[in-house]
Amino acid sequence: MADRSQAHLPGATPWPADLAARWRTAGYWTGQTFTSMLFERAYCHPDRIAVVEGERRTSYARLLDRSQRLARGLRRLGLRRRDRVLVQLGNVTEFFDVCFALYRLGAIPVFALPAHRASEIGYFLEHTQARCYILAEQLDGADLRPLASELLTSVPSLDHVLVVGSAGDDAARDDAAGDDATAVATMTALAECYADPDDGTAAADPFEPVASNEVALLQLSGGSTGLPKLIPRTHDEYLYTLRESARICGLDSDSRYLAVLPIAHNYPMSSPGCFGVLCAGGQVVLADGASPDVAFELIERERITITALVPPLAFVWLAAAEAGARGRDLSSLRVVQVGGAPLPQVAARRVRPAFGATLQQVFGMAEGLVNYTRLDDPEEVIVTTQGRPISPDDEIRVVDDGDELVAAGAKGHLLTRGPYTIRGYYRADAHNEEAFTSDGFYRTGDIVSVAEAGYLRVEGRAKDQINRGGEKIAPDEVEDLIRQHCDVHDVAVIGTPDEVLGERSHAFVVARGDARVTRRVVAAYLTERGLAAFKIPDRLTQLDSFPVTAVGKTSRRQLRAVLSSQLAATSARRQPQTEVSNEPNSKDDR
Repeated sequence: MADRSQAHLPGATPWPADLAARWRTAGYWTGQTFTSMLFERAYCHPDRIAVVEGERRTSYARLLDRSQRLARGLRRLGLRRRDRVLVQLGNVTEFFDVCFALYRLGAIPVFALPAHRASEIGYFLEHTQARCYILAEQLDGADLRPLASELLTSVPSLDHVLVVGSAGDDAARDDAAGDDATAVATMTALAECYADPDDGTAAADPFEPVASNEVALLQLSGGSTGLPKLIPRTHDEYLYTLRESARICGLDSDSRYLAVLPIAHNYPMSSPGCFGVLCAGGQVVLADGASPDVAFELIERERITITALVPPLAFVWLAAAEAGARGRDLSSLRVVQVGGAPLPQVAARRVRPAFGATLQQVFGMAEGLVNYTRLDDPEEVIVTTQGRPISPDDEIRVVDDGDELVAAGAKGHLLTRGPYTIRGYYRADAHNEEAFTSDGFYRTGDIVSVAEAGYLRVEGRAKDQINRGGEKIAPDEVEDLIRQHCDVHDVAVIGTPDEVLGERSHAFVVARGDARVTRRVVAAYLTERGLAAFKIPDRLTQLDSFPVTAVGKTSRRQLRAVLSSQLAATSARRQPQTEVSNEPNSKDDR
């Protein structure tokens, strides 16, 4: 049997009733909702600052009041429980107003990232049958209001577009939407929804109760191929991860978390992220940029205690800190988290000397499982592993290609299940057949090994493994060694099709300063360090910088596109053994 309350959202796989009862008995699921959590924080310390954005400082009481008024405004628009609402906002205070307003209504936010555009936004709206789209006037320097106007006429379910900022010029929107005046009229400024009517109905406008085992939000999968899958997370299990993450990360009411990554992404949202900080009664400081110049000034001014980075950003911050931290006082910083991808050991060992803070490696997924190195772990554990699970009831299986358990310490495919790992993606029955085992284990797609005391080492992604003539190459292993070269800032190794070997390996390198990094130099360096000859990259391209995903991780998909264009150009010149990059700002050397 299933825990049927969750099934109120068609397309969301409900938890089995026996497991739901087990997690409640264990004390993991407490019956708390996001709304009750915010009420508790606002009651206990109403005047404490919850969110800082530039000169705006919002207390817990103010956050509660703003979100309640917004919930009433959204209700007046006709939004109701279980309606899906696409939310595409940057790191702004209104993000929290919107989230808590939707939780109060029982409506379900679907989180898009600032970098998403027509392809992704159209898909999210249609796949979820969203009734409302809430976006910022400007996102990453782009105005998405014309796109929103077009979507109002093309997505049947979409009734409202609400803009943080100006809804735009009426005439311009008339042009964008054609003759559909009704659709245009539904694009309004979000600010209008905060105003309570003067007829006294606001206080008498009850909200339908929301159960803690209902779906609270639809998060995006972190997959690197195709459009993201949607992940249904309930109040019960998501709040469990927030509470445990806050405890493991040492958060309390004095914690100040600097959010430099897009807060709509699961990692800076919940590991422990902004919502974990709010659970602990701490303070979230929103940054409008991730560069050392912006972030270090905020660390000094707001006395930041913890922040979260992805590896490419960590490299930039490390270089700045080692060069003098832009003259800023970073002494308040206690914890620097790095997640989203494994941090190479050579970089991990630089964090404590550079920042005077503890490195905390984070390995998790929006589907559930989250691992942390603990703050009191030995330094060798912190720099060589990606942590262990947050729950004693997180189950880990490491299996071979045939789903048989591998030997202790061996590499294999990571499968997991537990009290906060989903049982299925939203409206994705066919994909769920492949992504989950018959007994409920989620196939993460990660290749890991398990070290002492259950700590995981992430060895790579299954799809990233390169099969060169039957010899398997783990890109992470080769990348870790290349990064140790004094002229290398960062590297990514990917596979490229080959008629003879099946695949060959190709290294993309970003050099330090003005250095010139060639394949010959890298090959000699790797040979000196004893790397097997078949693992040495067959080709190498030097770039000025790497393309990144919406959350700042190196985009291997875009690197493959760069490689494809190189191969096409090479084929056109009929020089199959020579690669000369035709990409701007790149240099190639076999």
